[in-house]
Amino acid sequence: MKTRILFVCLGNICRSPSAEAVFKGLVKNKGVDDKFYIDSAGTYGYHEGEPADRRMQSHAIRRGYNLTSISRPFIPERDWDDFDYIIGMDNSNMRNLADMARSKDDLKKLYKMTDFANNYGHTEVPDPYYGGDPGFELVLDLLEDASEGLFEKLNYEK
Repeated sequence: MKTRILFVCLGNICRSPSAEAVFKGLVKNKGVDDKFYIDSAGTYGYHEGEPADRRMQSHAIRRGYNLTSISRPFIPERDWDDFDYIIGMDNSNMRNLADMARSKDDLKKLYKMTDFANNYGHTEVPDPYYGGDPGFELVLDLLEDASEGLFEKLNYEK
């Protein structure tokens, strides 16, 4: 049975599709990509049907990640049941997701990405949308670090 992980940010065009791509790349490099189903979503559907932000794609490509996912909203009726881990990017996303939870069992699946960070002290993955190049690079730095920590946690639990 595959471990099913959903990364969630606000619009699903910068942080969560990047987290999806970074984690997919990590598990592929470790030779265990067949053990995972990885997706991303947004707490709001502003950008539903759109590809990832071009600036985010550009920064990701330079690191070898291809952001292929298409933006979609988080669907509480389906996603809480379909995923083992729902991972929010910041405190606002975490509150929005907690508000959409139907039960305590749903809340047990909810984690914040930075909870898995090993080398950075950030408590959130900041939204780079209104910033410049350094913001997109920071997001990728944080996601690479936290993805390693997430993998360690999942590997440890198995």
